[in-house]
Amino acid sequence: LQWSSPPEAIERFKSQEIWFPPPQFYEFCRLCNFSSLRDLHRFSCERALEGCELWMPVMLTASNGSIQLLPGDELYPEDPDYTGEKKIIMSTDKKVEDLMKEGSVFHRIVIKNINNLAVYVNIQAKYKHMNPLMINCDSSDYNSKL
Repeated sequence: LQWSSPPEAIERFKSQEIWFPPPQFYEFCRLCNFSSLRDLHRFSCERALEGCELWMPVMLTASNGSIQLLPGDELYPEDPDYTGEKKIIMSTDKKVEDLMKEGSVFHRIVIKNINNLAVYVNIQAKYKHMNPLMINCDSSDYNSKL
């Protein structure tokens, strides 16, 4: 076991020393907003009574990667398949880069490969939640539209 701060964990992920799945990458990016455990505790105590919403990432497969769409993203379906019973498959022949250039309202995790993730968020978080810092594990820059 090794204790790491969220920025340290992300750096270790980038260098492929460790791996964690996209939801945990997203949460580490959120935790990067807090410089101390005390700040995180204060935030969570103040925000605790605000409420929360059910989230289910929806996978969009592109020709050269995938995008996990989250609530509020312009491509997120109005009626997501929370149970998997509908077996809805979202895919496109477009490249991830083209989808990013065409879009303007983002709440997504771009997945180029297992060790190459990027979080893009430009929506207001609900219930006084904290948006994640937008951290990219490669040199792609889709921030021009953010």
